[in-house]
Amino acid sequence: MHEETSLTVGRVNRVLTERVRPAIHSARVPLEIATHQLPGEPITPAEGLALDFQPFTAGSAWGPAWGTTWFRVRGEVPAEWGGKKVEALIDLGFDINMPGFQCEALVYRPDGTPVKSINPRNQWVPVDAVAGHPVELFLEGAANPVLLDYHPFLPTQEGDIRTSSPEPLYRVRHMDLAVFEPEVFDLSLDLEVLIELQAELPETSPRRMRILQALDNALDVLDLQRIVETAGDARAQLAEVLASPADASAHRIAAIGHAHIDSAWLWPVRETIRKVARTTSSMTALIDEQPDFLYGMSSAQQYAWIKEHRPEVFERVRAAVADGRFLPLGGMWVESDTVMPTGESLVRQFSHGQRFFEREFGIRSKGVWLPDSFGYSPALPQLMRRAGFEWFFTQKISWNQRNVFPHHSFLWEGIDGSRMFTHFPSMDTYNSQLSGMEVAKASRQFKENRVATMSIAPVGWGDGGGGTTREMTGKAARLADLEGSAQVEWKHPDAVFDDAKAELTDPAVWVGELYLELHRGTLTSQHATKALHRWAEQALIEAELWAATAAVRLGAEYDFEEFDRLWQLVLLHEFHDILPGTSIAWVHREAVEVLSQVLADAEELSTAARQALAGEGDRALVFTPTSVGGGRALGSRALEAGAQAVEVALPEVALSEVDGGYRLENDLVIVTISPEGLITSAIDKATGREAIPAGKPANLFQLHQDFPNMWDAWDIDRYYKNRVDDLTAVSSFSASVVDGAAVVKVAREFSQSTIAQTIVLPAGSRTVMLRNDIDWHETEKLLKLAFPLDVFARETLAETQFGFQRRVTHVNTSWEAAKFETSMHRFVLAQEDDGFGVALVNDSIYGFDTSRDVDGDDVTTTVRLSLLRAPRFPDPDTDHGHHEIEVGLVIGADAEIATAEGIKLNAPATVVRGANEVEPLVSVTGAGIIISSVKLADDRSGDVIVRVYESLGRRTTGTLSVAFEHTGIREVSLIEDDLDDPRTGGELALKPFEVRTLRITRA
Repeated sequence: MHEETSLTVGRVNRVLTERVRPAIHSARVPLEIATHQLPGEPITPAEGLALDFQPFTAGSAWGPAWGTTWFRVRGEVPAEWGGKKVEALIDLGFDINMPGFQCEALVYRPDGTPVKSINPRNQWVPVDAVAGHPVELFLEGAANPVLLDYHPFLPTQEGDIRTSSPEPLYRVRHMDLAVFEPEVFDLSLDLEVLIELQAELPETSPRRMRILQALDNALDVLDLQRIVETAGDARAQLAEVLASPADASAHRIAAIGHAHIDSAWLWPVRETIRKVARTTSSMTALIDEQPDFLYGMSSAQQYAWIKEHRPEVFERVRAAVADGRFLPLGGMWVESDTVMPTGESLVRQFSHGQRFFEREFGIRSKGVWLPDSFGYSPALPQLMRRAGFEWFFTQKISWNQRNVFPHHSFLWEGIDGSRMFTHFPSMDTYNSQLSGMEVAKASRQFKENRVATMSIAPVGWGDGGGGTTREMTGKAARLADLEGSAQVEWKHPDAVFDDAKAELTDPAVWVGELYLELHRGTLTSQHATKALHRWAEQALIEAELWAATAAVRLGAEYDFEEFDRLWQLVLLHEFHDILPGTSIAWVHREAVEVLSQVLADAEELSTAARQALAGEGDRALVFTPTSVGGGRALGSRALEAGAQAVEVALPEVALSEVDGGYRLENDLVIVTISPEGLITSAIDKATGREAIPAGKPANLFQLHQDFPNMWDAWDIDRYYKNRVDDLTAVSSFSASVVDGAAVVKVAREFSQSTIAQTIVLPAGSRTVMLRNDIDWHETEKLLKLAFPLDVFARETLAETQFGFQRRVTHVNTSWEAAKFETSMHRFVLAQEDDGFGVALVNDSIYGFDTSRDVDGDDVTTTVRLSLLRAPRFPDPDTDHGHHEIEVGLVIGADAEIATAEGIKLNAPATVVRGANEVEPLVSVTGAGIIISSVKLADDRSGDVIVRVYESLGRRTTGTLSVAFEHTGIREVSLIEDDLDDPRTGGELALKPFEVRTLRITRA
């Protein structure tokens, strides 16, 4: 036969697009439209339905950016439509390529009952009316601007209601009543599934040829002027090829309805609340229509929003959850970033998420569902296991720029050796449409095809919500058992993981961080959000400590409700587009406001508790949240969260002029500052070791051009290093001794910005503090602070949650080369094999890069901290303004010293005037053991919860001492559940980086 494939494909595509799909709705009549445009923020549905409405004509413009317009539509079902299925078709001016990123609406009946949402890919609404009866619907229309357009990443002022345009963005195309033709709809899906399937089959395979012939046969009997009347005849020609069963060895796809809704991104939090309501309304409606369909949604925060703001929607969700059709996933408060939050924050993500799901639905999530975060901390496997989770799901690593991840179902091993069964969907998306291409890709790419048969497909429009459509459920039904295709089945992820574990009896193991080779700039963008978040985390941990101490010592009230409220605000802002700095200006403006208030409220709780404990008096008492926070000897291994009278005896510090610069000396180190304000020498007096290589000064600010190929706020592309300006010019330079510390002040002006740096060497400290006051007004620039170190470091040690991770400094393979920007928490350490090292500690930054350099026989290591960026999308003024960033250069450090100095910088002591010294509730002995938190138990029993961890990566033993009346100590889970066989007592034996949660029962 002659080759006719292209003719058949072209014929089907044209008929499907131009004839069949338009005929899904046959007869139409226009609805009468009236509107009310709100002048400000959204109102409740009850208020919306009671508005005064003015006549509106299809074809008219509506909706300034971020505005809300309420539509009222009225009509009557024509008598001749009796017995037919009738729908309202509403096009608010949609671009079908932008579901979730454009205007949307939630449809209500006159009694306030939500029906479903409409969006670019879901424009129909069921009409419960008989012929001759009136129809009335109300639409809460949201005119969200399109910010990620066909030419993406263009700077725009539309990302904040304060700067957006008042001009209408959209124009209503039509609002009609129409007859829905189910046979035509089914024909459209038959054609779509088969035309997509044949494209993925071998070019001359018999299966493909028979599909093509069936398609031709179907179109031969389809009368293009009588689509409705002949659709059944056309379907009959396709029945045989659609009934042919899948191969016995066909890959199995476990589909789960999904609408990855970013809790904030290109829309503010207030709009996410409405997106969740719109999407869940549609998904509960689809559940009612499709008996096999399952829908999964993560993020307890999103359920809490609809419970508070749309209770009528929440009750539908609650009923669907009870029926096992709407599945709460993930067990977290939000789909959090996992690289930057503290270990305590991740614990609270789990505890608040699981507590909400259990309280509202009587269930717990068995797995962590986190498809779209920007890399995954190696501390996570242990934390997930100790919180009671059994599996982990993500997709984002498929976005790697350079290296293809070698597994889809595997064991992920963390820093402590804990392993978690993990799955990546081989379809490489969390927004599947069940297209032929996606289904074939899932089967073709699945790395475990030799020994396993199943992968997961999250199905639905996402990011901005929308969810699964009836077209997708229709395709799933056709793909359930179809020759040439993977088999598709709606399935709970718990069941999928159970099956996968049964198949994979000896899964592959991936050790260490799941580093995303993309979006490296998220460690630096929007510094104000990151800094306030770091400070708020610590303030809450301290507030819990002092409040618990006051509750035990004095019987004071412990405000559980307030702690829950504040923690939930912090957890919300850990969402993977807020904390990483990749949201619009509106989101980050509000984040700064909210986190500032959280910080103030937490400090108020601490202040009240400390003052109550101190009592009335005039003694200066130091309240120390950690042994190292109060300036005690480095290496102290006891966290003694108490208050002691101030001791004022301090060793001396010397300051002298040297060659136009200054020499700073105390009993531990000697530091030389050049006239350019650079550190040219840093000597550890105990060993005589020099930390700074000759001719390579440290404390060097460097400015780079920073214009990635795409994803501006997200990405740093490696070629940024090709252009750099060293900022050595000084506008002022002075030094003095202040309060027992040598202080050097350096001011710099460059481009549109200034840096006022204060260099401080306190007495008795091996850490040179660098306090940077930066007024930043750059565009598409990256500011680094470079520290060349006279250290041959084979690896760096960078703090992560409850420990640190090691990264080699060479680039032997493409995997190491891809890690040209990496993460830390409070410190990064470069150390030689003999134990001498130099650490950099910080109070508010996360990104850094490392390079190893050879000059003759000398090998040095350079660590550069990423301070500020200036991308223009999605916030055109990212980071513009004033920033305070504190960094410490720790001379002669090891892991223990680096850990202590990082804690000391981030958890400083507080002086309170009072009468009473305060004995710590608990203290711990044992090398490397640190207490992470002290709080009262979430169940409000009054028991005390203490979390400890091993911080140095080695086995250790120690003792937890309790200084109050108690009847027992037992280990509980990370989220305070009882264990089947708990360890008891205060004697501790910890493995490397092990985290333990101890419950102390008060007498």
